[in-house]
Amino acid sequence: MNQEERTLLEARPDLAAIAQWVAPGARVLDLGCGDGALLRYLWDARQAPGYGVEIEDESVIACVANDVNVLQVDLESGLSLFADGSFDCVILSQTLQAMRHTEGILREMLRVGREAIVSFPNFGHWSARLQVALGRMPVSETLPYEWYETPNVHHCTIVDFEDLCRRIGIRIRERLVLHEGRPVTLMPNFLGSIAVYRCTAR
Repeated sequence: MNQEERTLLEARPDLAAIAQWVAPGARVLDLGCGDGALLRYLWDARQAPGYGVEIEDESVIACVANDVNVLQVDLESGLSLFADGSFDCVILSQTLQAMRHTEGILREMLRVGREAIVSFPNFGHWSARLQVALGRMPVSETLPYEWYETPNVHHCTIVDFEDLCRRIGIRIRERLVLHEGRPVTLMPNFLGSIAVYRCTAR
């Protein structure tokens, strides 16, 4: 692992968990892939070929610079470009809360992929609850935006996400809850700030 990859995984501990769940050689689709750093790491570490989907011009340019295959597509329009079962793994890392059609994107992920890996900031973390109790919208390391500039439209908690998965028939295979890069097993919906899930269709 080079210094750039080490810095990436230290800054985004959920990405280390995601990478751990991607099998060597797996075909990967990364939704909202940013600069393509995760896809680049998965290729270097797992020889996992992948495509990224990104809407922002600057991020698309960064993907090209990172030698990552990228398509400039709005996720809200769905994944109709991809046939059923095109990928082994579809990743949505810390983007779920910015999606307007949450249920739709989760279904699409499991249509085009055998597995889905999803990470999101946990709105149930004690610091978010405290800020709401004090009459303010939460701002934290994992929720860094003020209410008037946030791209997030659907905050959720760990309990909320698991309820949605049950309702729409998504099977949770593995879960990792983190805070400051460390796993949280005790009262995860209260003490965990980031949740990472590996899911399949039932």
